[in-house]
Amino acid sequence: MKRHGLILNGRDEKTEAYMAVYQKFTGDLLSEVAVAESQHIEEAVTVSRAAQKDTFSPYQRYEVLKRTSELLREHVDQLAEIITDEVGKPITEAKTEVERAAMTLELSAEEAKRIQGEMVPVEASPGAEERRAFTLRVPVGVVVAITPFNVPLNLACHKIGPALAAGNAVIVKPAEVTPLSTLYLGHLLLEAGLPKNRLHVLTGHGPDIGDWLLKNEGVDMFTFTGSPRVGELITQKAGLRKVALELGNNSATIVHHDADIEEAAKLVAARSFNSAGQVCISVQRVLVHKSVYAQFLERVKTHTEALIVGDPREPATQVGPMIAEKEAQRVEEWVKEAVSEGATIETGGKREGTLFWPTILTNVKDSMKVCKDEVFGPVVTIDTYSEGTDAIERVNRSVYGLQAGVFSNDLAFCLQAAEQLEVGGVIINDTSAFRVDAMPYGGVKRSGSGKEGPRFAIEEMTHERLVVLR
Repeated sequence: MKRHGLILNGRDEKTEAYMAVYQKFTGDLLSEVAVAESQHIEEAVTVSRAAQKDTFSPYQRYEVLKRTSELLREHVDQLAEIITDEVGKPITEAKTEVERAAMTLELSAEEAKRIQGEMVPVEASPGAEERRAFTLRVPVGVVVAITPFNVPLNLACHKIGPALAAGNAVIVKPAEVTPLSTLYLGHLLLEAGLPKNRLHVLTGHGPDIGDWLLKNEGVDMFTFTGSPRVGELITQKAGLRKVALELGNNSATIVHHDADIEEAAKLVAARSFNSAGQVCISVQRVLVHKSVYAQFLERVKTHTEALIVGDPREPATQVGPMIAEKEAQRVEEWVKEAVSEGATIETGGKREGTLFWPTILTNVKDSMKVCKDEVFGPVVTIDTYSEGTDAIERVNRSVYGLQAGVFSNDLAFCLQAAEQLEVGGVIINDTSAFRVDAMPYGGVKRSGSGKEGPRFAIEEMTHERLVVLR
């Protein structure tokens, strides 16, 4: 067990109070991290604002981010162990997260060299023949990144990488229960040559740190991944400052009558329960055409029941613990409530401490909590539909709209779904859970606003400035 200070202006800053971080499978004490106070927030913002006056060229940004991506790959085993311990994610998934984080920073590094504006043909307007105009993209300034527990390293990279690539300074607040991988990342960035005034990692109590940062007018932008409730609070308090939000979802996948049923069942089973279902785009609702429902249900049950649940440190484990026992208890209560309302447990429904077995529910209604709200656990509901338009309408009744999947070989239906589904991304012949780090990623409705993915996040984290020459 080791105590970790804040990363503040390049220092390992000790504080008066510390908070515990636990190993999610065993419940053992893993580490302790410093609890930031208001004076630390003030210093971080002041130093970050001053950093904007220093030269940090696009190529320097590229070099730092590229070197950090290399360091992540060199430290993959150590970081994967940290992620497995602090999140409960199976070790194989944790290694994949480290590799993806390295890719995210590599993409951010490349984008740092090609941030560009465009020519504006003002000379085509009468009276402006002697003028020329173009736009520049300039840093917003100080970016606050508030990151979630479920993908603590890669989602931190999705905020830190583009922010630094764009020339900003970044203040990172990691989730209270999973701060260790972000602290490790911060030290690697400094080792890679990042100027010490460009990045600060502040650990501690989220409501306190968030409130102090929101009250500080020196912050120019907030980028947040988490619950809609907190996202709304940030939006209200941020005022006219920039805000990018990646919030909740109850991801739907449609399996049409002409789909490859075996492939659809295999992918639904794999992507409903990875990270114990604690991913915003994990499959939660599956709508299957009634003509293939029985076949699909049989195959998805088979694939689901083959998943290995247990100690995430074991290489064979595919589904590890949830982030806390209270969350596993909540999921158990939601499942029991659905059963009391008429749902059937086809497989799973079992809880043992923080472990909750992969669960399939049928005979569900759209009004059930497991359908209309975000379960954020290893539970998937499966229901039928008769017409494709009905399936699309049912997906759209949700207050969320992050991503949706469609399995079909009917091009007309796929295009109809792409045009009519009210989501940020439509994934054809795969589930809602597909994501690679280069793509524009973000939702609509209560799933948030703005886009992640290095190139697209850089657009969020810069201002477009018009220059007119006479």
